Amino acid sequence: MPTALPPEPFQPLPRDANWRRNLWLFPGVLACVFAGLVAAWASNIDGSEREAFRRLLQADASSVEAQLLARLEAERSVLREIGAQLSDATTPGDTALQAVPAIRAGLDRLWNRVVWLDADHQVAGRAERASPRQPAGAGELQIRTRGLAQHLQAPVHGGGQLLARYEITDLLDSTDLVWLNQRYEVSFVSDLGEVIATTASFGRPAQGQMHEHVLAASPELRVVLRPFVEPPAWWRIPQTVALLAGLLLLGAAGSLLLRRQMARVAGAMAAARREAAWRQAMEDSALVGLRARDLQGRILFVNRTLCEMVGWSAKELVGLAPPLPFWPPDAVDTMLARNLDTLAGGAPRTGYETHWLHRDGHGIDVMIFESPLLDPQGRHVGWMGSIVDISVRKQLEERERRHTEVMAQHARLHDLGLVASELAHELNQPLSAVIGYGAGLAKAMRSQPACDPQLLDAAEQVHQHARKAGDIVHWIRRQAQRGGAQCLPEDIGALVTGVCELRARAFERLGIRLTCTLQGAPLPPVTLDRVGIEQVLSNLMRNAGDALAGRSGARSIAVQAACVAGGVAIEVSDTGPGLGGSSLETLCAPFHTSKRDGNALGLGLGIARTIVEAHGGSLEAGDRTEGGAWFRFTLPLLPPHLTTAATAEDVGVDAATLP
Repeated sequence: MPTALPPEPFQPLPRDANWRRNLWLFPGVLACVFAGLVAAWASNIDGSEREAFRRLLQADASSVEAQLLARLEAERSVLREIGAQLSDATTPGDTALQAVPAIRAGLDRLWNRVVWLDADHQVAGRAERASPRQPAGAGELQIRTRGLAQHLQAPVHGGGQLLARYEITDLLDSTDLVWLNQRYEVSFVSDLGEVIATTASFGRPAQGQMHEHVLAASPELRVVLRPFVEPPAWWRIPQTVALLAGLLLLGAAGSLLLRRQMARVAGAMAAARREAAWRQAMEDSALVGLRARDLQGRILFVNRTLCEMVGWSAKELVGLAPPLPFWPPDAVDTMLARNLDTLAGGAPRTGYETHWLHRDGHGIDVMIFESPLLDPQGRHVGWMGSIVDISVRKQLEERERRHTEVMAQHARLHDLGLVASELAHELNQPLSAVIGYGAGLAKAMRSQPACDPQLLDAAEQVHQHARKAGDIVHWIRRQAQRGGAQCLPEDIGALVTGVCELRARAFERLGIRLTCTLQGAPLPPVTLDRVGIEQVLSNLMRNAGDALAGRSGARSIAVQAACVAGGVAIEVSDTGPGLGGSSLETLCAPFHTSKRDGNALGLGLGIARTIVEAHGGSLEAGDRTEGGAWFRFTLPLLPPHLTTAATAEDVGVDAATLP
């Protein structure tokens, strides 16, 4: 299957950033950074070389010191040997001391006087150099100051000691420093700063930084070394400076060329950006949602209208493949099948309806029109979809349908009200006859001496139920004639007990256990419309029985009546499925019913609530913690004047027949 890149309008153009406008400086900055790194590297190498040269100076100064110490140690060894040769047999005196060959050699070599001290530190003999020592020739160490002398000391065999005096200048002049003179200007300076000896000359001046070192052989003397040549600084090397200058020039030239090219590219990008902005504005201004997909169904583009329609941003949607996040979870398989049909070219040109989910969970109905997506070369690269939100239209259609159904229900209710009023009128005559005959039959049977008790009870039950049916018929006629409710003080406990006894046999046949509890009996009398409250309680009990129908396990209904603050509360609870999340307002809405047998109009709870509120009470409902539901209505002991009565529009028919 052929594929291609998305068409240009659907490829996002990069936006300019601040750093992009100064990108042309990059070559110059890079050249400067590189030149700086080279300079830093050269400076580091220069520092390393200078440190190595400084260590070399220290090593050479230490070598001079070691050479002088070795010379003194050699002279001291000679003096020790002379002291070992002298003994008590040797005749003290200057002549005897000067006759020792080693002493004459020492005087010619370095010493200028030797003194022999006996054990009592008395001078036993002296020996001195006959003539001054000749200084070194030209080109060697130049003696500037004489007179600074030191002594060597050695013990004499048998007691006493030898002292050999030498001048430091003679020591320096007799030491071989030729190897040092070739690299440094060597100077020996006293601790007072006076130059004792030096190799300085005008023909070869020293240029480097001097290095001083205190001689251990003579602590009051320092050797000063100044190199004739030292490592040059990197910035003094012409080749290095030329290399760095050339690098900086190349960086500057590169920056200028890049700036010219970037100006051209920026002009082209600005034109493309203006065109893309116009296209984006037109796409976002469209009242329909737009999306582009490739041949595999992956989203390439969505406009703002579609994003607002489904609640997902373009960044989240672009790149997604089916299944998409706004598809209903229970319809994913159907959506995938339709998507494959669309990708195969089977989408109807007239469009098709489907249902999506907004990100917040509410549903939306849409109409989708699919068309092939072609690239600039005319190749088929995907599909372009136009999506229209028809949720409002569908809601209007649904509202109109419900309005039609409600109007039909109202018409049926009006007809039922007329029929109920006519039936009440027609049933009044036969019910009166049944009541009269029932009362006469019961009276006649009681007058018989051998009356069957069961027959007498049956006759009394017929009379009682006939009277109750007559009361209901009269109540319906009053409601149909818009008459006010007849409220009289009634025994609420007897009323609840009577309704429970009336419905007990029906529940027993269905296998439902009914319990009736009067808390705080006897309950105080309540001023109410007896027939209306009986119908309210009967309706709640019947609804509880319907909720338990078809359920397995223990099934029970509990009716409780108790005193509350300022009135009486009557509660009906069951072990059924509960309210299922429905509120009381929903349950009491006209024509709302949860029964699926088709025999319920959905008016019973609404009528019951109207009757209770007409007595100044209230109706409540909720789910039981252990399962099931409860309905509770409260009645005041002394209700206000009943200004609101159940009219034909509110009631219409017998509440006992409206679940």
